[in-house]
Amino acid sequence: MDFGAVIGFGIPPRPTFWIGPQTSGEGFRESHVAFVAPNRGAVEAFFDAAVRDGAEILHAPRLWPEYHEDYFGAFVRDPDGNNVEAVCHSPE
Repeated sequence: MDFGAVIGFGIPPRPTFWIGPQTSGEGFRESHVAFVAPNRGAVEAFFDAAVRDGAEILHAPRLWPEYHEDYFGAFVRDPDGNNVEAVCHSPE
C-alpha cells in the first residue's frame, strides 16, 4: 500500500511492515521497524529473546492506550541503533 513517501507492505486493510525515508536531520537517524505479532505472548517472547541476546531495552511489553486500547507492544534497540518493535493489536 502506498501512502505517499511511506509504503506499507502486507495484506490489506492493515499493512504489517512500513518503510519510509529519513525526513529530518543530518547523518544517522535510527529507523523504527515494527512487526505485528499474533498475540501478546509473542510480543513478550520477542522481548525476552531480544534482551537475552543483548538488545537494549527501550520499553518493556505493555499496553499503549495512547495508540489504541488494545495496542500491546515492546521496543528494543538493535546492535545498529535502530528501534525494533513487536506489537499485537488484539485484546489477547
